[in-house]
Amino acid sequence: MATKKKIEKWYWNWLSKHIYMAAAAVCIVVFFLFSMLDVITRHNKELEVPSFAGMDLAQARKIADELQLRLEVTDSVYIVRMSPGAIYKQNPLEGSKVKRNRRILLTINANSPKMVSMPSLVGFSLRQAQSELSSSQLKVGKLIYVRDIATNNVLAQLYEGKPIEPGTQLQSESVIDLRLGLNEADSVALVPSVIGKPYPIVKDFLIDNSLNMGKVYFDSTVSTLQDSLSAFAYRQETAMGKGNHTARYGAAVSVYFTLDKSLIPVTESDGAEEEER
Repeated sequence: MATKKKIEKWYWNWLSKHIYMAAAAVCIVVFFLFSMLDVITRHNKELEVPSFAGMDLAQARKIADELQLRLEVTDSVYIVRMSPGAIYKQNPLEGSKVKRNRRILLTINANSPKMVSMPSLVGFSLRQAQSELSSSQLKVGKLIYVRDIATNNVLAQLYEGKPIEPGTQLQSESVIDLRLGLNEADSVALVPSVIGKPYPIVKDFLIDNSLNMGKVYFDSTVSTLQDSLSAFAYRQETAMGKGNHTARYGAAVSVYFTLDKSLIPVTESDGAEEEER
């Protein structure tokens, strides 16, 4: 009987010991995994994407290598005033937060203009027309609104003020104006904030909201084409004034640009984010 009790005691001691060992092993593994999680996911290791605008690929790759970013040329345009091979546009944009080893897509300036075919846009919505022009390496110019039953329906496509037929050959990055319908019952657009946005995307952003880019002003910090590509909007205004938040479709929004980020006003949401940090 005593022997049986000893065996039972030994068994339970042995079982308890191994249960504790297993629990300890699980705790160690969990602790290790959580410790490694920050390393594996690079938690809080994000970096700010620099501006590569105006650089040649050698310069850009040197900076990208130091930051452990990958550069990939995916497209080209032809800008007369820009050096051949210089970087025109990047995605993600300057100031974006990314993790190391992120791929940065580049559009560079070609050595000579590329000829592209004008697509047919009549009957398309503004959004569809934008997509078609972008895929054809053409740009949306001015939005010209006329009274019609359907708002933002493309009624005509214009090049240098005249209708242009589908299939016409043009230099890439040529500007195409769009004549669009506007239903009077739906003629007021919200004016979005472009404050803090880089110059190369502001016009497209306004067009997305059925508005035109008005006058463009650069302050004294901007003196070259490369500067303008890196400049940020710090002020905007419509004909109704600086703080107006609505405008008629096709209204012009004048925008002021600078390289001095201290001029970019801090919004309430930005302030709240800073407080949380």
